Amino acid sequence: MGRSARIVAAAFVAFGVSSAAWADEKPVKIGVIASYSGPYADYGRQFDTGIALYLKEHDGKLAGRPVEIVRKDAPGAAPDLAKRLAQELVVKDKVNVFAGLDFSPNAFAVGAIAKEAKIPAIVMNASSSAITTNSPYVARVSFTVEQVSDPMARWAAKQGIKKVYTVVADYGPGKDSETAFEKAFVAAGGTIVGKVRTPLSNPDFSAYVQRIKDEKPEAVFFFFPSGVLPPAFLKTAAERGLQEAGIKLIATGEATDDSYLAATGDVALGLITSHHYSRVHESEKNKAFFAAAKALAGNDLVPSYFAVAAYDGMAALDLALRKTGGDLDGAKIMEALKGLAFESPRGPIEIDAETRDIVQTVYIRRTERVNGELANVEFDRFDRVRDPGKP
Repeated sequence: MGRSARIVAAAFVAFGVSSAAWADEKPVKIGVIASYSGPYADYGRQFDTGIALYLKEHDGKLAGRPVEIVRKDAPGAAPDLAKRLAQELVVKDKVNVFAGLDFSPNAFAVGAIAKEAKIPAIVMNASSSAITTNSPYVARVSFTVEQVSDPMARWAAKQGIKKVYTVVADYGPGKDSETAFEKAFVAAGGTIVGKVRTPLSNPDFSAYVQRIKDEKPEAVFFFFPSGVLPPAFLKTAAERGLQEAGIKLIATGEATDDSYLAATGDVALGLITSHHYSRVHESEKNKAFFAAAKALAGNDLVPSYFAVAAYDGMAALDLALRKTGGDLDGAKIMEALKGLAFESPRGPIEIDAETRDIVQTVYIRRTERVNGELANVEFDRFDRVRDPGKP
């Protein structure tokens, strides 16, 4: 366990969110399914940080009830494992709510269990559009890749870009990103001159990048999950001289995830991305959130949009339980989540009453140096963006 994980675990214990929670008052039991090991272990640590911070600020309670967190490790895209863990959380741990859910395949699997068991699932990252439509017991507080890809297409078209090549990871969110970008870009008068879907397990982009360079588009739009793939693609693009060849790079915010940006390095400088959160977002709420989350997590973790969504997920559950009067009935909680609107560290957000999906501002950002550190500086925005994949 890393230093930040130890600090956050200590915070959970300090504020009563452990298996030893209040014996005389029924706690809200939350089963968090996320990556706690493997190459995406940072995701689980981010969730823990956001959850622990919200509970720290609220005396370890939601709507006056103590909280018990039960963590389950489902590293990466592992739907069969996630399904088994969700079943275990229902039968053995008797949780009231599912949360976490970093990868879309896992969220689909858990959504099916949530529907069967009538237990709410709050998605804190998984971004495939259809997750909420597949289960009436799922609400999302993170984002969808279509929601952030569509604005990037519209922004690129406004800059006079006419020809784009798309590169996405070959799984649900990647396909969603490709579809949303192409639809919006073509509608704005642009042309997709080529597209490729790359395996999640293959970080060697040399052949793909050379193919793009030979095609000579005006820009490349790319989407990969946060972590090892975006830096690998950016480094290959730099080595092959895409920008020197006059080919611009644009992407969704996973490419410059705050928690990986320092490790990505200068190859990210100048990259234009679209996303819903940056650690340097200019609001007093975000400044307070980031400082508190950083202090809680320790120096080896940079709180990112994962931590924000976890924090907001707890806020949404707190508000919903206040509306139910503390009633833990799954159907009542789901009804109470619909239409919730509140201020997040990322800006104003709401849960759409019809789709149970997030409505929020999407920002256009440029990677720059701020006080000597790489950061995503917001310079344009699209307000109250809904998931374009929903009717």
